[in-house]
Parts: sequence; structure tokens; C-alpha cells
Amino acid sequence: MPAMSGKRAFLELLKQEGVEILFGNPGTTELPLMDALAVENELRYVLALQEASVIGMADGYAQASGKLAVVNLHVTPGLGNAMGMLYDAQKAGSPILVTAGQHDQDFNTTEPILWADLPPIARPFVKWSAEVHRLADLPRLLHRAAKTALAPPTGPVFLSLPGDILKAEGEVDLLAPTRVAAQLRGDPAAVKHAATVLAEAKRPLIVAGDAVARSKAHAELIELAELIGAPGRQTRFAAAAGAGARRRRQRHVYLPGVVDRGARAHRRGVRHPQQQLLPHSQTALSGATRARCAGRPLCWHGAQRSDDRLCRAGALAWGRSGTRHHRA
Repeated sequence: MPAMSGKRAFLELLKQEGVEILFGNPGTTELPLMDALAVENELRYVLALQEASVIGMADGYAQASGKLAVVNLHVTPGLGNAMGMLYDAQKAGSPILVTAGQHDQDFNTTEPILWADLPPIARPFVKWSAEVHRLADLPRLLHRAAKTALAPPTGPVFLSLPGDILKAEGEVDLLAPTRVAAQLRGDPAAVKHAATVLAEAKRPLIVAGDAVARSKAHAELIELAELIGAPGRQTRFAAAAGAGARRRRQRHVYLPGVVDRGARAHRRGVRHPQQQLLPHSQTALSGATRARCAGRPLCWHGAQRSDDRLCRAGALAWGRSGTRHHRA
């Protein structure tokens, strides 16, 4: 096993995990890490002037790239300043490894200024939260953090880094990254049930969430919409998660644009859903109870059927924008 410092081991572990950028706002407890970064040529450090900006940049990077984003904050006040944006990252399911410097462990018994037990503070907004207590545990805990952040459903994790761990020297077994497979098959019985519900739906409407973008399933979503003759909308989170694919797919006749799940028109249109196959961030199928166009049936180009019920579902999805639709 190679002999190295904790700060050098930390950077080497990040590179093992495929990390290229480290976002941060450092303080005195992060000085050992800054020393290591001063002679590091492969990792880029992006400095922000406030912790909310740090998390915001990492959140955007994680969503846009699909890669693990890494953040380094400054003890308790730094973590506290980041909590609002950490909440947003949790709701977006962004794979972010949030780290924070901590006082040396032999100093913490005196409860020095800026000290607090960091893992419980972060825990409500992360999938997993821990602190490193031995240099030998650093590789295992960091690999576990990265694996947990990237495992479906993805989300932020937290790891506290005491200063004495970063400054310690010793033989370190860096181990190797592991992953949980992201593409999983659905339960055959549940898939069969979903197919039955879809086949029997009278006025199907698809609302596609961010899981479609993350799974790169736009083609499958469009194929389903064409097969059952269902108009669809992407939610705003779906649009953010699949920006590149969204620009290509939104021009499709069945996916005209984005809907805000909290929008008044959306709530009014699907007030009484018949079925919800995959709730929350997946794909929902609901029965449209009334069209937005005051009873005037509208059809969209490319529809396989032109009956009034389908036209009303089309009217609900398309609204009054006039985009690719005409009166029946």
C-alpha cells in the first residue's frame, strides 16, 4: 500500500471516481486541502464567494453532465449557508458529494467556535451522511458516498472531513469504485398491468417527469405516445434534466412543450386522474375530464384517431397556443 497524506488520498480517490471539478468556498479547516490542490494538475477547483452559490453550481453541473459533482464547504456555518440549495439538489435528485472541513478531533471535545456535529445537520437533505474518524476509513467512506449518490434514485450525500484526517500520513489502501446498475428491468406483472391500463384508457394524457430524461428514454416515450395516441407534456424538472434531448424532442407532435405541475391550467385539466401508473418523477397517465377550449374539439397533426374524446385530450395538452393543431 502506498504511503500518503489524507489530503492527497482524498484527491486521488476523487480522480478514481471520475471527478474533474471541485466546487468550494474554503476556510481554515480546508487549508490542508488547499495545499494539496496547489500542486494538483488534474482537478479543477472552482471558487465561489458564498456556499449557496457553491451548491447551485454543483447542482447545475450534476444535472447537465450526469456526473458526480463534489463540493467542499467550511465547517458548521458553511454547511448552514448551503442548506437551502442543498434542499433544491435533493428535490432534483442531483448526485453531489458534499464535504465539509471539521476541526481536529482531539479539539472537538472542547466544543470550539464553528464546531457542531455535522452529519446530523446534513442528514435531512441527503441520502447518506457520515464523518471520517480514521485515515484508513477514508477510501471506504468516500467510495460509499460516491456509490450512494449515483445509485438510483440519485441524490446528494455528505461526508465530514476532520483536519487531523487530512493532515495524517500513513499507508492507505485506496480500494476501487463500485456502482449500482442504473438500468433496471420492471416487474413483469406490473408492466403487464400498466399495459392493460394503457390499452383501456379512454382519454390518455402523458406527463413525463425527469426520470425519462435521466434514463435517456425520450425515444421510448414518443413511441408509447404514438402507439396509444396520447398527447404528452414534459414537466419543468424533466426539461432541466434532459436539456439537450429536450430541444430535439419538443418539436415532436406528441411532445409540444413543457408544463408546470403546479400550473392552474394543468391542475384544472387533470383534476380527476383515472390511473397513475408511475407517480412522482416518472410518467403519469390520467383521464382528461375537460378540454381547455370550451368544448371546441381540436385535433393535432399525426393523430391516429380523430374521435371527439381524443380531440378533447389533444385540446387539453395543446391549449390555445395554436401550435400544430386545427379545428376538427
